[in-house]
Amino acid sequence: MSSLASHTALVVGATGIAGQALCRLLVGEGWDVLGLSRRAASDVPGVVSVQADLTDAAGLRDALAGHQPTHVFLTAWARQDTEEDNIRVNSAMVRDVLEAVRPAASVRHVALVTGLKHYLGPFEAYGKGNLPDTPFHEDEDRLPYPNFYYAQEDELFAAAARDGFTWSVHRAHTIIGYALGNAMNMGQTLAAQAALCREQGLPFVFPGSETQWNGVTDMTDAGLLAEQMHWAAVTPAAADTAFNTANGDVFRWRWMWPRLAERLGVDPVGYEGHPRPLEEQMADAAPVWAELAAREQLREHDLHRVASWWHTDADLGRDMECFTDLARSRAAGFTGYRSTLASFLELFDRLEQDRVVPTPRR
Repeated sequence: MSSLASHTALVVGATGIAGQALCRLLVGEGWDVLGLSRRAASDVPGVVSVQADLTDAAGLRDALAGHQPTHVFLTAWARQDTEEDNIRVNSAMVRDVLEAVRPAASVRHVALVTGLKHYLGPFEAYGKGNLPDTPFHEDEDRLPYPNFYYAQEDELFAAAARDGFTWSVHRAHTIIGYALGNAMNMGQTLAAQAALCREQGLPFVFPGSETQWNGVTDMTDAGLLAEQMHWAAVTPAAADTAFNTANGDVFRWRWMWPRLAERLGVDPVGYEGHPRPLEEQMADAAPVWAELAAREQLREHDLHRVASWWHTDADLGRDMECFTDLARSRAAGFTGYRSTLASFLELFDRLEQDRVVPTPRR
């Protein structure tokens, strides 16, 4: 294996929920890190920012010209209105990034972050047909539906075969982490929900299905995902392999919900006969948040940059049990673990310290 000094990472989606955690870890490990994002520069000290639109192939080539990454980490995607468009846009992003770094002939490994829609189906066919039993295993056959995760994998596999680098795929469950403006951020969304409930004297109502309330599930801490990507990038036994990525514990929301409520200073209400989606509960919350943010001097007055009601509703509204088998990565030597409750509590602490959400009055 080459010396650490020769490790240069290109983190695609450096300001996102997975990318931020990965940048922080790699800088701490002594890597040179290029953080690619469309708008804002990475706020992780030590990251060299590269700004480009992932849907602009020519702009990507220009932005990455002269850089020589040894490892590429693809942590970004762009949601579209249809799965056909998801496939077109997101597979092109993978293809165009790998084309843009190809002239340097420096890439040794590429890691791609996907998720459990690999097992559950895309948005338009989510949970339909014969789904695999839980826990989900990495060797399950692909479902018979077009899926942008499959299309991204196929672009990765083709480029690896052509250019001779190794690859890894990391199938994360719902990610717990810190990222303002991220569209897939349950921890931050629940903290915002609780703040709005406190503000209006409302209970903290579980928005999801009976299956999610009572069934077993797991989640993925962004820091653990970063650790697994780093491990796979430098471990020969992990080459050319797809891995499930989860914290290693399992829980039921009927156990988790009151514990989150206690920390957030709200009264918990569980599942009671039917789902109560956050998009309905919080339909009129934006002006309430704006007033709260102004009074409490919060960093972000736009509620939509703090909370993603639709994504949390999608996760907690699922009518099937969801958790993953981790034997493959453990057998290969990855033993990372997180307590999901601790992941939530640590995130809530940071959100309050950084004035993203207000601190509960005790």
